[in-house]
Amino acid sequence: MATQPITAEQPFTYRRSPSASEAFEGWLKEHGQELPRHTHPWDVSRSDIYVEDRWQPIFAEMRAKAPVNKVIGSPYGDYWNVTTVQTIQHVEALPDLYSSSWDRGGITIGDPPADIDPAVLAERRLPMFIAMDRPHHTGQRRTVAPAFTPGEIEKMAAEVRMRTQAVLDSLPWGEQFDWVDKVSIELTTGMLAILFGFPWEDRRLLTFWSDWAGDVELGLARGLADTRFAILSEMAHYFQRLWMERTGAPPSRDLISMMIHSDAMSQMSPQEFMGNLVLLIVGGNDTTRNTMSGIVHALDKFPDQRAMFENDTSVIPNAVQECIRYVTPLAHMRRTALQDAELFGQEIKAGDKLILWYISANRDEAVFKDADKLVITRENARRHLSFGYGIHRCVGARLAELQLKILLEEMHERRMRVRVTGKAERVRANFVHGFRKLETTLEKF
Repeated sequence: MATQPITAEQPFTYRRSPSASEAFEGWLKEHGQELPRHTHPWDVSRSDIYVEDRWQPIFAEMRAKAPVNKVIGSPYGDYWNVTTVQTIQHVEALPDLYSSSWDRGGITIGDPPADIDPAVLAERRLPMFIAMDRPHHTGQRRTVAPAFTPGEIEKMAAEVRMRTQAVLDSLPWGEQFDWVDKVSIELTTGMLAILFGFPWEDRRLLTFWSDWAGDVELGLARGLADTRFAILSEMAHYFQRLWMERTGAPPSRDLISMMIHSDAMSQMSPQEFMGNLVLLIVGGNDTTRNTMSGIVHALDKFPDQRAMFENDTSVIPNAVQECIRYVTPLAHMRRTALQDAELFGQEIKAGDKLILWYISANRDEAVFKDADKLVITRENARRHLSFGYGIHRCVGARLAELQLKILLEEMHERRMRVRVTGKAERVRANFVHGFRKLETTLEKF
C-alpha cells in the first residue's frame, strides 16, 4: 500500500468528539442562514423532511405523476429523481451506461464545491469499490466477498448470537434507556470489530468514524470540511497501523488480511484505502444499526404486527425482510449517465446525475400493497431494494440479515417487548436514514 510507514514510536491521539451530528447542529446554529435553499417542490435532497419524517407523500406524488423527473437548481445541483422499483432496477441493470465511479460523481448526491482547489480535491477524493465501474469494481469486490459467503456467515452465527444475548441481558427492565446506544450501536460496532480484527477497547471509534464519513449534509457546511478530512485521516492512520502489523503474517479471515493478500487491493493508494474503509464501515455500521432501531420503532408503531411476532416465531425470517423494506436504512444511491439515453420517456443527457431513491421504491404501491404499513407476513417483502440491485448489491446483505434475525429471536426468547417511551430523534440526512436516539422501556409480553 502506497502510504507513509508508521513506527511504534510515533505518538498519536485519535479524537472521539464531537460527533458528526453535534458538529453539524453546532454549525447550523451559527451558520444556518448560509445554507442554500430548496425551492423545487420535488427536491427531496432536503434533510428536514427525513428528520421530521414527512417524506412519504412527496415521493408518493412523484411515483403517481412522474416516476422519473428532473429537479433544477437544488443545493446539490440539477438531478433526476428515480423513484419506483421498475425505474431503479432498469438503471441499476445498466452499469455500463449509468456509472457509479467516483471520478464521475460517485454514489451520493453531493458534489465537491466548484471552487475547491484541484490539489485539495485530488487529496480528498475517496475511491471505493462501490464507487467504481467494471472491471475495477469486480476485482476489489471479489477480494472482500469471501468474508460474506453462506459458509462464513454460518461460522459467525454462534458469535453473533452470544454477543446479542450478552447485550440484551445487560439491559434494564422497567426503566427508560436509549436503544440506539445500548443495542444498535453496541451490536453493529462489535460486529465490525470482529470483521476487521479491530481492537475491542477502541470499537466505538468505528461508530464515530462512520458518522463523520456517512453524513452527506456535512458537505454543505464548508467550515467542517477540514475537520471531516482530518478525522477520516485519523481513521486511515489507525487502520494503516493495523495493516503494517499484519503485513507478512499468514492470511486470516479478517478484512484487512484479505486486502493485504489480494492482487486487486494490496497496492491501494492512501485515498483508495481510506475510501474502502469508509465503504466497509458505513456499510456495516449505519445500515444494520438503523434497521435495528427501526425494527423496534416499527413494531411499537404497529402493535398488531408486534402481537403477531410475539405469538409466532416462524414469522421472524420474513419479518426481517419486511423491516429492512420498511426502514430503508440508506435512502439513495447515485448514478451518472455516460451517454445520452431515453429513460421511461425522459431524455437523459451524458453527465446527468440520477438519484435512485430506494426509500421511495420500497414504498412503491405497484409492488407493495399498503406500502406505508409494516406487514411482517408480506409475501414479496424480499423484493425490497434496501440492498440495491445488480452488480452493486450490498456484499454484506447476508450478514445484516443474520444479525437482525438473531436479534428478533433473542428478543422473543426473553419475551422482550420494547416500548418507545421517550424521544425518537431521527438522523438529519438525505443518505443515511434512521435514528440518532430512541428512548425505550422494556416490558414482558
